[in-house]
Order: sequence, then C-alpha cells, then structure tokens
Amino acid sequence: MTETTTTALPPRPAYGRRSIAELLSSAASAAGATGLPNALGIPAANRVCLVLVDGMGAQVLKRYAAHVPFMRSLVQAGDSGLPARLDAAFPSTTASSLASLGTGEAPGQHGMVGYDVLDPAQGKVVNQLGNWDARVDPAEWQPLPTVFERAAGQVPVHTVSLPRFESSSMTNAALRGTEFHGSGTLAGRIGAAVDILQKPGLVYFYLNDVDRAGHKHGVDSPEFLSALEEVDFTLRQLAARLPQGTRVLVSADHGMVDVPRSGRIDFSAFPELVEGVRHTAGEPRMLHLHLEDGRDASALRQAWEDRFGDRIWVLEKAQAVAEGYFGAVRDEVLPRIGDLLILAREQVAFFDLRRVRPEAMEMVGQHGSLTKAEREVPLLSFLANGPKAGSRGATGRRRS
Repeated sequence: MTETTTTALPPRPAYGRRSIAELLSSAASAAGATGLPNALGIPAANRVCLVLVDGMGAQVLKRYAAHVPFMRSLVQAGDSGLPARLDAAFPSTTASSLASLGTGEAPGQHGMVGYDVLDPAQGKVVNQLGNWDARVDPAEWQPLPTVFERAAGQVPVHTVSLPRFESSSMTNAALRGTEFHGSGTLAGRIGAAVDILQKPGLVYFYLNDVDRAGHKHGVDSPEFLSALEEVDFTLRQLAARLPQGTRVLVSADHGMVDVPRSGRIDFSAFPELVEGVRHTAGEPRMLHLHLEDGRDASALRQAWEDRFGDRIWVLEKAQAVAEGYFGAVRDEVLPRIGDLLILAREQVAFFDLRRVRPEAMEMVGQHGSLTKAEREVPLLSFLANGPKAGSRGATGRRRS
C-alpha cells in the first residue's frame, strides 16, 4: 500500500472562455450565424473550415514539431487574439468533448459524461460511441439543440467525414443538423471540402486516424507519428486548394498518454476497490463508480487512496459538481455521474474485467483524466491561399 494522497486536483476546464465547448459556436458565429456566441474571438470569414483531429493533444504536437512543418509554422506564427490551446471537456474523451463541441455546452448540460455511462432508466451502463444501446434514443438522451441546428438557415453547414459516421447515434445525439459528405479516402474528403467551400459556409472536417493509431500503438510509436504527418499533409492541401480567404481552424477533442502493460490494472480483482459498488462506468483513466443505495463513499475512497496514493486523484460526486468539473449539471444528468470518480494521475489505467473484454487492456494509448497531456488541445488558425472561389482549378475532387 501507499500513503493517502493529498495532491491537489487540476482546475476544472475553462468552460465559457477557452474550452472545446466554445469552438464550433465561435466558428459558426465567425461564418455569419448571428446569435451564436464567438467567445474565442475568431475573425469573421464567409468561408470557415473547422478540422477536428481526434486524439491530437497539444503536448504531442509540440513533441513531434520537427515532423509536422506546416503545423509547426502555425504554432510559431500564432494568430493574434486567439488562444493557442483549449481545454477538452471532462472527462477528456471523445464522447464528452465532441458533444461539447457540437452543442456548445459543458457535459453537465448535454449529459454525455463519459465513454460508458449509467442509464438510470434502465439501471445499466450504456456506451456513447460505437456500441450505442438500441433502447436509448439519441435525441432524448441529448436533447439540447446543436450548434449546427442553431446555425442552419443563417449559414450553410456541412460535415465531411467517413461514411459510417453519417447515421451514427453519436452524430444524431451531438452533431446533428448538417449536410453530410462522406468519403472513404482522405483525397475524397479533402476534395469534398474544397468543392463545398466554393460557396460561403461552414465545414466541419473530422479526422480520426491519430486517435486510432494512439490507442493501438501508443503516442511514442511510428504509427502515431505517421498519422500526425498525414494530418500535416491534409492541412497543406487545404491551405493550397481552399478558396482564398477561407478561415481554417484546427483543434482536437483530447490528448493521450501511453500506459505500460504494468500500469493497466484489473481493479475488480481487489475486493476492497469494488465493495458496495453497483455499477462501474467511464473510461480506464476516469472511472465512474456508482454505489449501492445508502452506501457511504468515504470508505471506498479511502480504499482507493490507500492502494494507489498519489498515482490517482479521487473526487466524490458532490465535490465534482460543486467545483464545476462537468459545468452546471442538469437534474436529468446528475444520476449519470458516479458517486465516486477515480482519475488517473500517473501512467495507470483501470479496467473492470467483469464488465469489459480482456482485449480492452491491450490498448496502449489512453485518455479521460485531467493531466495536461490529456486535457490540453491545440487551436491553430490560418487563411487558405488557394484559387479564388469558382475559378478554374478550384474544384475537381476525387470521388470514392
């Protein structure tokens, strides 16, 4: 056992000022959607392309700067008035951050408070990404209007992504309201964005290869570096081919850390860590522990702190809500938050092998917690310098 931790928690995400929740609404406002807040102060432009790179944290972008010359030039030049970094949502995971991006709200409002989340109506844990529960209606689970729905009618709004995401439950919950353009190839997606922005509008361009490489191989792997280099190529293509004056914004939903095999722990093997726990949810670096009715969280908290000490942070629900880690929390969302939250501080990740498959422990790259590597994402901005809109050579995408 280790000594009980007294390490101070990092501050809550900068909701309302400098977080992922302000990005899409600011981009839509800059593109001409009146009534949407532009908290980030993005300069006005009648063509805006927001590139969201899943898993590209600010720290790894800095680490690999020599390999991504285009993005390095943007970091060095900066963009006057715009923050260089944003905070991911809490937890720092795709479901929570993309829902904050898509709604302009913190997780306590949109209700997507993790990767796996307790559905109180069913009394079961449901997934928020690729394994969405068939009995959970995305529009009821996340009922707030999206930024796209609020902007539609004022600004043409489009999504460019992989075809499989067009009708996904995640899209229907948090990113609904756009005209979707899918292509199975990167060239096809770049061409789609170029074609769309021959006319004024807003394009949301989603890239997921960095996240996929990081989970499978780790952020220190050649595969992760190759995925970052492909993002750099994509941005150079957009800079050269999008119409002159198109504002291109580049950010991410979260960062990532590598967890060695020795740090991937089946916590269900320790009876004291699951004593009185009815449901386990969340992700390996940010657990939601839901207790049996009437159970006091203090004893369970002590058990986790005794075993892991300063390798973790521990938050009780009341503290997490009071201190605003989820932002303001709607009454309907409150039961989805665990009674005890276990946040990884060091290179550890926690799995409940009673509930998840053993293969989940093979993932090297992990995220969800409040470390800088996970929570800080870049904000890059530039103006494209391609042909004038509608001129010869401005279009001509490869379809696939």
